[in-house]
Amino acid sequence: MDTIVGVVGPRDLVDHVAAVCESQSGVRVERFTYGHESDAPRIVQEHAPMVDAWLFTGIIPYTLATPVLTRPASFVDYSGATLLQALVRLLRGGHDVTRLSIDTLGAADVRSVLHEAEIPTDDVHTLAFRAGESSESLVAFHRRHAGEDTIAITCVSSVRDALAADGRTVLRLVPSRASISSALHQLLLITTNQISEGAQVALGLVESGASADALAAEGAPVAMALAGTVADAGDGRLLLVTTYGRLAEVTDRFRAAPFLHRLAARLTTVHVGFGVGRSAVEAETFARRALSRAGNHGPVAAVASFRNDIDILLEAQQDDSEGADALDHASIGVVAARVGLSVPTLQRLHQLSEEVGAELLTTRDIAERLGVQQRTARRVLQRLELAGVAERSGSRSAGGSGRPLTLYRLRL
Repeated sequence: MDTIVGVVGPRDLVDHVAAVCESQSGVRVERFTYGHESDAPRIVQEHAPMVDAWLFTGIIPYTLATPVLTRPASFVDYSGATLLQALVRLLRGGHDVTRLSIDTLGAADVRSVLHEAEIPTDDVHTLAFRAGESSESLVAFHRRHAGEDTIAITCVSSVRDALAADGRTVLRLVPSRASISSALHQLLLITTNQISEGAQVALGLVESGASADALAAEGAPVAMALAGTVADAGDGRLLLVTTYGRLAEVTDRFRAAPFLHRLAARLTTVHVGFGVGRSAVEAETFARRALSRAGNHGPVAAVASFRNDIDILLEAQQDDSEGADALDHASIGVVAARVGLSVPTLQRLHQLSEEVGAELLTTRDIAERLGVQQRTARRVLQRLELAGVAERSGSRSAGGSGRPLTLYRLRL
């Protein structure tokens, strides 16, 4: 069954974002367009029963609609790549890109992109998004910095329209495919987690080179631990039937597979695939997919599969000849795909996790280690938290009058 995503924004951006979303398997898109971002709350309230989740074309309509949201929601972030594309468009049009006023994006992100493109920033003005920001305040910002040959770059359609009426040269940013895909992936992860909470069907398939009798004997204690039942699935496989809640509890919210150690101690090879679905048929389909993918992680492995092509490597043991690095790379690859981050980024975080051990980290620590802005580090930690490989553990004073910094423990 497809996940229905409602895309909210101005018509042209909705069509652009929807086209990218529709290329994702298991997703069906409903388009909701407005003439002004202030219409976003009304759209959400009127059409909530029609969708499983909301994806907004920008942070402003998302923020306006947040008080009335009853479904999982996210927004498309306008990344550095988006700004770079806009600069290229302006250069092709013969415009001077050294005099700019840019809204919504942070100053550090803007200057980083411009420095990489070797564009001077002396006459570049920025206004980062803040809660409560309105299109009127954005228009006022651009008018305040209007000057000869100054180009306005905005993320908001109503701002573009107002400045165009002034006779200004104005360009509205269009999100990149990568930004849209990243936002969609995060949204699907949140949605799947919520849907899975209500799903009562979890099926597991166990495959091994052992005899059917030996497999059944070893599978019985696993079924008991899962408070489920065990049956012959045919083709030399064992079928485990349990509930989502019990499976989540035994696997520490899909972070480990303690039963795999017992099976591995008695069976030379063993692969376990769990599927969680809204029905037994759907759960079995996912279990078969999980079993197939478990086979890619060495002779002993367990994988759980969910809707929207989300697969979680619960645990694996490699051949001694393959070494620990092969296991780490496989695990990191699965987590990277699951949370929408690159494998090199996850590898750096994995290395950091090993270096600090039980030490707690802040977004500032992560930003410094990765060489990114705190805003980017915050998004990374949020994704890791959703995936269950980072957890909040209190806070620490930032010094002075700043807000306390949230502390995180990495579990990579």
